[in-house]
Amino acid sequence: MVFLNPTSQSKTLAKQTTKQRGDDAEEAALQFLQQQGLRLLQRNYRTPGRGGGEIDLILQESDSTVVFVEVRQRAGSRFGGALGSIGATKQRRIVFAARYFLWRWRVLPPSRFDVVAWEPDGMVWLKAAFEANS
Repeated sequence: MVFLNPTSQSKTLAKQTTKQRGDDAEEAALQFLQQQGLRLLQRNYRTPGRGGGEIDLILQESDSTVVFVEVRQRAGSRFGGALGSIGATKQRRIVFAARYFLWRWRVLPPSRFDVVAWEPDGMVWLKAAFEANS
């Protein structure tokens, strides 16, 4: 787990709508992950139809691992904060979308599910936050 102290980003997030805060948190997470060497494959990937899944960021590491990233932002820590807001149903939908994304690949790459959470104290990057069978 990587934890970064809050920056001016946190102060900017407080003065925006929920949608704007989410978009800005996602953009900041993308910039951070790209600085760590990950390459963006797709952003805001959605499966067709109702009840499908959505993945905020799909990136790839230099070793070809595909990383499915859920970005969460919460103003407070009530109810478990941003990290605690990713329950079993959300995880299942992300896994469903990841499987749908990968079904066209001839050879399945290694993959993992990460979470980037903006908590009141800063950003947390949790690698391998959950597994496909969870």
